[in-house]
Amino acid sequence: MRVIGLMSGTSYDAIEAAAADLTLDGETLLLRPLGHLSVSYPDALRSLIAATLPPATTTTQAVCALDTGIGQAFAGAAERALSELCDSAADLVVPHGQTMHHWVEDGTVRGTLQLGQPAWIAEATGLPVVSDLRSRDVAAGGQGAPLVGMTDTLLLRARPGTPAALNLGGIANITVLTPRAEPLAFDTGPANALIDAAVRHFTDGAASYDEDGRRANAGHISLELLCALLNDPYYRRPAPKSTGKEHFHLPYLQRALDALPGPAPAPHDVLATLTRLTAVTVADACRDHGVTELVVSGGGARNPVLMRMIAEELPGVPLRPSDDLGLPSDAKEALAFAILGFLTVHGLPGSLPSGTGARRATLLGSITPGRTPLRLPEPAAEPPRLLRITH
Repeated sequence: MRVIGLMSGTSYDAIEAAAADLTLDGETLLLRPLGHLSVSYPDALRSLIAATLPPATTTTQAVCALDTGIGQAFAGAAERALSELCDSAADLVVPHGQTMHHWVEDGTVRGTLQLGQPAWIAEATGLPVVSDLRSRDVAAGGQGAPLVGMTDTLLLRARPGTPAALNLGGIANITVLTPRAEPLAFDTGPANALIDAAVRHFTDGAASYDEDGRRANAGHISLELLCALLNDPYYRRPAPKSTGKEHFHLPYLQRALDALPGPAPAPHDVLATLTRLTAVTVADACRDHGVTELVVSGGGARNPVLMRMIAEELPGVPLRPSDDLGLPSDAKEALAFAILGFLTVHGLPGSLPSGTGARRATLLGSITPGRTPLRLPEPAAEPPRLLRITH
């Protein structure tokens, strides 16, 4: 089956599209990547997303406009992927949508909202669409995140020791495979969320991220600010757990800065400290679970300063990009959602209860038919245990 996966993370800078041929071969899921591409959001839509994300207030009109605009943007990305990556032939599209709210109360996820109306994708491509993949896990008592845990588990299961996969998006999430125990997956805390928010603030919107970590590299760590940020109770909460920009946003950072005794650190020092915060919280999670190898993906993997800091915090633990295992770092999440959609249409659960805390593994998502009558494959006899990348 040829599947297109579409992903836009909490950094909401672009839609990542990836295509792959997927085949079940007994207990092995074979994945042949066909390529990936990135499609930037239109400026007006990106501005509306930024203006609507928590802690902002909004209107149902804005939510409707976002649902339509994001759906149309995803449809455009799917059309490009279909033409440029698939020679105009594919079987399924699996969009993540844009997370606008992840509703967490006292560690329990009450709901999660990803916008991007799938009808636009089905209409533009003529293909069936599997969307809204997080809500079913939440309904089953899970966190709804991180759903990449299934792909990570299939990819890492055959590796020795205690391997882990780390994704550095707006939020950092990790999947750990410990011997003789069920896989564990959870959000460790912010990756780029606070860094990006601070860059936008300090540059009055002229820059949206710390390119190559240059600003952080020019600063010095403020131990007072770092200690204040590390006091957040989230880091001490046991997994499974998830978080988002509802918690880690600019007002959150400003409150921490305002509470410091004496003058606030200089902008570059704040960025250096936020980058170290990500490194420390990731490393703490790895140490807590005895990680022996860390496979890294996501936008933060392109930040050499962040990667250096993580390596400093984890001496003796090799860090390698997911590319080394055959999954392009920039496309890994899009491919992960392609896998989840593939599992759904084959009647297989895509959630990992030990990772999300759900009562049981569930089929994920809702299916929107394409132009022709919906015909699903025969249900698979058994779920895969391993993922093998082919070329």
